Amino acid sequence: MKLVTTHWIYRWAAVVAGCALWLPSLYAAKGTAGGNSVEVTTTVTARVDNGKRMPSIYPQDVIVRQGQERLQVTDWAPARGQRAGLELFILIDEASDAHLGSHLADLKEFIHMQPSSTAIGIGYMRNATVQVVQDLTTDRVRAVQALRIPMGTAGAYGSPWLSATSLMQRWPPSDNRHEIVMLTDGIDRAGRNGHPLWRGLHLNPDADTASVVAQRTGTIIYTIYVPGTGRRYLKHWTELSGQSDMTRVSEKTGGEAYYLGLGNPVSLAPYLNRLNKVLGNQYLLTFAATPGKKPGLQAVRLNTELAGVRLAAPDAVWVPGQQEARR
Repeated sequence: MKLVTTHWIYRWAAVVAGCALWLPSLYAAKGTAGGNSVEVTTTVTARVDNGKRMPSIYPQDVIVRQGQERLQVTDWAPARGQRAGLELFILIDEASDAHLGSHLADLKEFIHMQPSSTAIGIGYMRNATVQVVQDLTTDRVRAVQALRIPMGTAGAYGSPWLSATSLMQRWPPSDNRHEIVMLTDGIDRAGRNGHPLWRGLHLNPDADTASVVAQRTGTIIYTIYVPGTGRRYLKHWTELSGQSDMTRVSEKTGGEAYYLGLGNPVSLAPYLNRLNKVLGNQYLLTFAATPGKKPGLQAVRLNTELAGVRLAAPDAVWVPGQQEARR
């Protein structure tokens, strides 16, 4: 009984702390450029034949819908030059198996590949929070030196989703893109299974919370699967549920999830190389949204009629209320 009591103390402490951090962030998040103008980071991918370049994309090629209404695109600019600023956090789950140490060289190479306009931070997820071992920096040597082998324990209240939420809620807003790379198995070791999805699969509500906060703050989340410690004691469905949460969070926020089965990947290089291309093909899309009576998240859909071109962006964006839009 004592263990159960302690578990709920950790849970309520995390919830209360999250609410305290979230309330001020409602007025400080990126995404509203004034009136009903909303800016979102959009990733462009295309099927390009050998020897051919990525097709040119113009504002009129981008279709944004809010419900059945097509919205006006007011700006479409590549994230380059003066608008190339990116703040990228690499978050490593402390519950990851020590085999992750064999992939640190891949992470170091990925860090060195980033352009000078990218500031990189390193953090370790444990106890529903993030220990930031290296704040955002353009010094590649400092970022690389901050990497270490994970501890192999999630702490008394281990949830990678609450950890990511904690970081986003205290991340100061800026004009730069905000993006996160999470290395995790997606499993909430605090035992918060959520609603059943299919047979042994469950949807974790903390993963949904992370998605909402990411959409609210304009943060894109990429997830890379690495096995966690204590796998012999985990049920097969628990591991699949973790991957399902990873996919759901990444897709809802405009990112991607990378994994192949439940084993330890031979190398992270293919995932990180793909991610590097994704970061290099991002645009800043601004459109005029239709405000509701109150400010809040509103679902939007992006599309284009260009053959072979795909646009990836968050499923929902923060839209100011009618009173704010009139200002």
